Amino acid sequence: MLRHPDLDARPATHPILRPMKLVVAIVHNEDAGALVDALLEGEHRATRLHSSGGFLKQTNATILVGVEDDKVEEILGIVRTNCTARTQIVNPMPPIMEPGEFFMPYPLEVEVGGATVFVLPVERLERL
Repeated sequence: MLRHPDLDARPATHPILRPMKLVVAIVHNEDAGALVDALLEGEHRATRLHSSGGFLKQTNATILVGVEDDKVEEILGIVRTNCTARTQIVNPMPPIMEPGEFFMPYPLEVEVGGATVFVLPVERLERL
């Protein structure tokens, strides 16, 4: 990997050279606002992206947070506190049916909410 000579001359404490992580939290849309507010209250910068997917194909949110290595557990604690799993009654989507077939959907109780979190290493982070 080619590096600029000035970067090699900088001390390891320079902001762009500290060990960093990218925390990617996929959360239920109802939890996203409270999570972002809690992150901002803890003076963590966060980016919220609207996303969808999963079993129910519902709208959710993907929260991105770039943090130093030693702050990852703090971020995970904030996510745990603000993103709770709960049950919801849904009507399943009918399967593709042949003419003349009949499908009677029965409501299902499913767990929604909580969070799926990925913690990824970051080679470089700059706030410009």
